[in-house]
Amino acid sequence: MTILNSNKLDTVLERFEAIEHELSHGATGETYVRLSKEYAELEPVAMAARALKALERERRGLQDMVASGESELAAMAETELAALETRAQRLDRDLKILLLPRDAADERNVILEVRAGTGGDEAALFAGDLFRMYQRYAALKGWRVEVISASEAEVGGYKEVIAGIAGAGAYARLKFESGVHRVQRVPATEAQGRIHTSAATVAVLPEAEDVDIHIEEKDLRIDVFRSSGPGGQSVNTTDSAVRITHLPSGIVVSQQDEKSQHKNKAKALTILRARLFERERQRLDEARSAARRGQIGSGDRSERIRTYNFPQGRVTDHRINLTLYKLDQVMDGAALDEIIDALITEHQAELMASDAGAAA
Repeated sequence: MTILNSNKLDTVLERFEAIEHELSHGATGETYVRLSKEYAELEPVAMAARALKALERERRGLQDMVASGESELAAMAETELAALETRAQRLDRDLKILLLPRDAADERNVILEVRAGTGGDEAALFAGDLFRMYQRYAALKGWRVEVISASEAEVGGYKEVIAGIAGAGAYARLKFESGVHRVQRVPATEAQGRIHTSAATVAVLPEAEDVDIHIEEKDLRIDVFRSSGPGGQSVNTTDSAVRITHLPSGIVVSQQDEKSQHKNKAKALTILRARLFERERQRLDEARSAARRGQIGSGDRSERIRTYNFPQGRVTDHRINLTLYKLDQVMDGAALDEIIDALITEHQAELMASDAGAAA
């Protein structure tokens, strides 16, 4: 039986037990919240590690029975060893998956963008079908969907629809949906019954968390001056007006509404913080746009990741050569997990292979 790096497991277990001790001995406030989150993350690994170590102890006991020389006892022990080996290999693989590097964005909410690609009206109708598929899937997961913007097509469906999806593990499950989705079906307007091929693009982006703007005093130049009213008339006889320059960005904020210099400074800092926050939001939006361009390509049919063939009732994911003859169930969201689970398994296998190659 091959056990994962024992030192690594020992480190995980030591940390897990230390957290257990702290949580049961009076951790409070922010410390309690932080430790509880870490405990929840480590618990599956710790439980699997304990189980694997227990199997290793059991294996050594069975090996001693085999070596004892008592034929009946040894035969029974050998049978149990074979079953134990199977259990251990399964547990070992599960642990390797649990220990794979996690995508830091996996637990974030999602910004889902669906756009009609090539195919005219039929592409817009298909974009609407895809969006409804994700709505149904989200409902099955207990996630909340909120439409942010939508551009409806004249024939129905969408030219573009953008929505927020909020729920535990939303990005982890949906991130493999990004790309070009192709549909093959007979449009309702097709008199000759010919199959048309259209496409829609999907972009799944982790929702950017609120940016906590921290302003360093050393980054500020604060000037005080006498407030002035219309026509240059002095309003106050003290230097209560405040002008703050944020040196790294060059943003300047002046405030003189209050008679108190302290209040004017507080207001100016509030305005400055808001402007810096908006600046950061714009930067994140630009980064998101770049990520979107990388994900969806040009919307051409040749860049497809998945094909939905309505006449044959099948869905094929071209990345893993998986075909399901469950098109209706997939479009209802019920069978979408079968595709997503297979994509996650393939991704985990690639990570494990990469990890093994790096360790070699």
